[in-house]
Amino acid sequence: MVKPLLDYLTDYVNIRITQASHCPTAMPVSLSLLFPLTAPRCALRWALAALLMASALPALPARAASQAAPNAALASAPVTASDHAARASLDGVVEAVRQTTLAAQVPGAVVALPVKAGDSVRAGQVLARLDARAAEQDAAARAAQVRAAQATHDAAAREVERQRQLFAKNYISQAALDRAEAQYKATQAETAAQRAGASAARTQSGFYVIRAPYAGVVADVNVVLGDMAMPGRALLTVYDPAALRVRVRAPESVAAAAAAMTPQQISIRLAGESAQLHPAAFQWLPAADPGTHTRELRLALPAGWIGARPGQFAQVELPAQPSIRRGSGGSSGISAQRLYVPAAAVVRRAELTAVYVVGQGGKPLLRQVRLGPAAGDRVEVLAGVAAGERVALDPQAAARVR
Repeated sequence: MVKPLLDYLTDYVNIRITQASHCPTAMPVSLSLLFPLTAPRCALRWALAALLMASALPALPARAASQAAPNAALASAPVTASDHAARASLDGVVEAVRQTTLAAQVPGAVVALPVKAGDSVRAGQVLARLDARAAEQDAAARAAQVRAAQATHDAAAREVERQRQLFAKNYISQAALDRAEAQYKATQAETAAQRAGASAARTQSGFYVIRAPYAGVVADVNVVLGDMAMPGRALLTVYDPAALRVRVRAPESVAAAAAAMTPQQISIRLAGESAQLHPAAFQWLPAADPGTHTRELRLALPAGWIGARPGQFAQVELPAQPSIRRGSGGSSGISAQRLYVPAAAVVRRAELTAVYVVGQGGKPLLRQVRLGPAAGDRVEVLAGVAAGERVALDPQAAARVR
């Protein structure tokens, strides 16, 4: 295409040279600035303009080729599928089997708080103290009343003993003896009542001291010194780290398919942990949630497992019936195939995890994905891509393609 244009321009320049006295003025402004409009230079101006246009023509296809080069040179790899037994991937959370929220039974200001979140405590250790001055004074008063009642009872006991001796010698009447015995029994009952009141006062004063119900770890402290504690208001949370479990909610279809599973068929991966583990035992709760149509599954973690903590995210895989593989538009959570992409193709930007999927015309498009466990130089994709799609191996190069 370039050679015919050059021939045409050559013939046109030759004609203009022979008509130098009739030089046209219809020339681009950029060329007129380079070559002033004077009759002696008219033929030279047109010749140089033709040469500039001819030199620019070969650069046009080269520029177009340079723009198409990144698309053609973009390396990609297909999304591969591996056949495995049907598995259901569920999200769960770690929780303590024993976790207690401690609250005060009586009102009072917090005057001592010797522990903080994360501290290990012993059974019976003091966790908080409330202002118990009024309760202690009441208990002291009750104790004094007990001593007074006991003294009256002792005097009545000696008096009834003398009256019995006198009655045996016929010195007093039966009525006098009966009055002495009644007085003795009354003082005995009064003493018992005062002792019970004193015991209740001591028990009441004990409510102003918050103690650990068992050995564990303080998970949270909800008050500070000077706060007013009220009955029912949470003060501290304590849990037992020796007994943890993972709680997940599974669809009813998954629960029916996994009814006969064993602990060895269940795999658990905790957030921040690379190793998988199997539960020591599991339990399906009998009732289903009518709103979500799911059932709760509780998986007991092995005793002594280090690194698990309440609230930690956990991914659980269960045996399940095969279903249609999820595509880029959604996720069913169950599949007979597992999809993998090269680890180099994964893009991580803050909380976004994605890959560049090469679409029609070789143009890469960023698509968010949900990743599973890594397998060597490949990463399992739980949702976001379909088998056979191609992903860019160099995300940085793919991002530059327009």
